[in-house]
Amino acid sequence: MRKWKIALGAAVAVGAVSVASVHLLNLGYLGGGTAGAAPAPAAFVMPVPVVNVVKKTLPIYLDYAARVESIRSITLQARVPGYLQEQTAADGSDVKQGDMLYRIAPDDYQAALDQAKAQVQRDTATLEYAKSNLGRGTDLAKAGYLDKDSFDQRTSNLRTAQAALAVDQAAVRTAELNLGYAEIKAPFSGRIGRNQASVGTLVSVAGTVLNTLVQLDPIYVTFNPSETDLVQIEQAKASGPIAVDVLLPGETQPSQKGELTFIDNTIDHSTGTITARATIGNAKFSLLPGQYVRVRLHVKEQPNTLMVPQVALGSSQLGKYLYVLGKGNTVDQKLVSLGPTDGDLISVTSGISETDQVITGNLQKIGPGMPVSPLPQPKPAS
Repeated sequence: MRKWKIALGAAVAVGAVSVASVHLLNLGYLGGGTAGAAPAPAAFVMPVPVVNVVKKTLPIYLDYAARVESIRSITLQARVPGYLQEQTAADGSDVKQGDMLYRIAPDDYQAALDQAKAQVQRDTATLEYAKSNLGRGTDLAKAGYLDKDSFDQRTSNLRTAQAALAVDQAAVRTAELNLGYAEIKAPFSGRIGRNQASVGTLVSVAGTVLNTLVQLDPIYVTFNPSETDLVQIEQAKASGPIAVDVLLPGETQPSQKGELTFIDNTIDHSTGTITARATIGNAKFSLLPGQYVRVRLHVKEQPNTLMVPQVALGSSQLGKYLYVLGKGNTVDQKLVSLGPTDGDLISVTSGISETDQVITGNLQKIGPGMPVSPLPQPKPAS
């Protein structure tokens, strides 16, 4: 009886396995059946933007920190004493050469001029009488009616009158100058600063400071090249004028341009630098004396330079590298040596060739040897 139960259980188990096998075969899971089989998913290939290496003539610059200096800066002071009557130009005004800035009360100087002119009129009359008297004396002397001493006296009176008139005329010119000095005018175009003498102040000659005036256009920019850079600068200077670009704080492109106009004749032995200066056009007055800027000296042109976008650069313990498109659209990693930059591009002195295609995007998602799908390069705008 026990043996019969075991045999019956085994038969049932075998039957169940057979039914399950038939069911799996119908579903295509066993025995290599192909009916209804799902295809294996294709491997994902990372799309990457690529650009060609740019070959161009690269301008070579020397960069320096610099300080702006005024070409002319003066202290405004009175040339005649008197009470300050008026300030005709407001503090901080931009003025032209000849513009009146201050006026000293002119009454005393006008009176002195009037007096000097009156003296001229009086002595002119005296001179005319002396001339007439000498003329009559000449006729009398020829006729024998005037002795020599009287004739000489008339001659002396004429010369005295001539000298007195010359003194009077000099006094008039002095009075005119003093009256003109009562109006303090701008000796050159520039900008005045903050007033330092209130209206009503009794000003003295070369004692009371009224204000300051600085020239802003053109203006100097002074910097200190090293004695090593001086060799390149002198070589560039031998070929012609050296152009200088000025960049204000925060600027990436120069806002003003000028020319190197001065190199000192002595190197500072304590710093190994020399003082140099550029003259910059400053029509908009955006540069002010004392301001710190950066300057770039255009010293030469470097032809046939290979350039790549700076965003394509990577960095590792071995140095800077670029990912380029290799055979079969796989990634090649190339270590590179870099040179000067030009806008968004950077020059590569070694490591790549002109025919390379540089990968510029998805750099964190790729690595050497990986297959990639290069995206078509955008066409340049027509």
